[in-house]
Amino acid sequence: MKKYCFLFLGLSVLLMSCSDDDGIENGPTPDPDPTADVAAQNFMWQAMNLWYFWQGDVPDLADDRFASNAEYTAFLESYPDPRNFYFSICNDHERIVGEDAAIDRFSFENEDYNVLVNSLSGISQSNGVEFGLGIIGESNDVFGFVQYIWPDSDASTKDISRGEFFTRVDGVQLTVSNYISLLYGENSSYTLGMATVENGVISDSSKEVSLTKIENQIENPILVAETLDVNGTKVAYLMYNRFLSSFDEDLNAAFAKFKADGATELVLDVRYNSGGSVNTSRLLASMIYGTNTSDVYVKQRWNDKVQAQLEEEFLTDYFANTTGESAINTLNLNRVFVLATNDSASASELVMNGLDPYMEVIHIGEVTSGKNEFSITLVDDPGNSFVYSSNRENRINPNNSWGLQPLVGRNENADGFSDYTSGLAPDIALSEDLTDLGILGDANEPLLARALQEISGGSAKIDFTVEMPAESFTSSRLHTPMKDNMYLDKPLKFNK
Repeated sequence: MKKYCFLFLGLSVLLMSCSDDDGIENGPTPDPDPTADVAAQNFMWQAMNLWYFWQGDVPDLADDRFASNAEYTAFLESYPDPRNFYFSICNDHERIVGEDAAIDRFSFENEDYNVLVNSLSGISQSNGVEFGLGIIGESNDVFGFVQYIWPDSDASTKDISRGEFFTRVDGVQLTVSNYISLLYGENSSYTLGMATVENGVISDSSKEVSLTKIENQIENPILVAETLDVNGTKVAYLMYNRFLSSFDEDLNAAFAKFKADGATELVLDVRYNSGGSVNTSRLLASMIYGTNTSDVYVKQRWNDKVQAQLEEEFLTDYFANTTGESAINTLNLNRVFVLATNDSASASELVMNGLDPYMEVIHIGEVTSGKNEFSITLVDDPGNSFVYSSNRENRINPNNSWGLQPLVGRNENADGFSDYTSGLAPDIALSEDLTDLGILGDANEPLLARALQEISGGSAKIDFTVEMPAESFTSSRLHTPMKDNMYLDKPLKFNK
């Protein structure tokens, strides 16, 4: 008899509907001493022992790790801080002891699972400025550079724009040790001290910009969608900044407009897109390539414990002919130009890899992030195999609000390729230039101009020399609850 558990991303929540104790089967697991204060650690171990992609490679997650419940309890108690405990059982000790050999770079957690759930729909507190952070020379001082501004945000009403620089927050110089507290602390408002750059030298200016973070802001991931005329060729340009399923219909509408405009080429700009929904990536790929539902888009690989219990039908994603609400508007292209950088991760890379067996993917930019695994949201609800369900809020342990977003599987394309943990290398290498970031969507913006040059076959001499590469050690998107997460949002189907 088959058993179905549905994992579905709605407007703002992940929903997994199963009857009690009707999820994926796991073998006997240890029980801690009920008098021990280890509710969070116990949940984390039980959930990771079942779902974690590298469960078989982490000795402390082995099914036979503990000879007795007492030994198990002592292990849980050895990490009083649940956060440290979580990372101790990840396949990554870098975040705890500083080792430089992390395999799992992307699993994360939050002490309030509601923050995770909201973030998967793009809901967050934001002032609307997206930026990268770099190091000034050989010092520990940090500078920021504005990449873009959210429309309808607080920043959109202020005198700040793409290409500007800042060095201070509330009069304090940003450094590697204080930037997190100054930019991402509890303060909902702050004032940026702006700066200028000349001959590679960053200098403070007198300009200041006061910004306020607004609760429950939702970013429309479609920043620019327009059709350019390049010597008679209609070129669609899409600046797409997050894979959010709540905007799938908007995305499909943008492709309807591209089709109506007669677009025969596409430049997909995901230079700042750090990921999101796997299903939305499938829909976008279908809008680009085609709607043959017998063509494999990607296949999933879970840990051995989970893989054996999942239906083949569930493990394989095919190209789509519908969003679920409307027919896919596809351009049926045989090539696509993708602008991608070090900030491009997870679902952005998945689109590139998933399309590669079927069409020419011309990657312009930099080596991408290298995030090829997906995650699910786990909470302390053992009756639902620890998978979050909005209609089971009353079943979640009220004494443990922790939520986990661990990597639980890897996607491979139709050719079986998934090994891009070092990132996807560009066909045409070109970094953004901090002295000339340009206007997104403008034909003269350097990365777009380089793609248009390839499309037009133009031989005109265009200088793409980069004077000051946009090298950042982190970005504003990586300090949101969603980070660079790639998550599943489709029915889980088990062979039971």
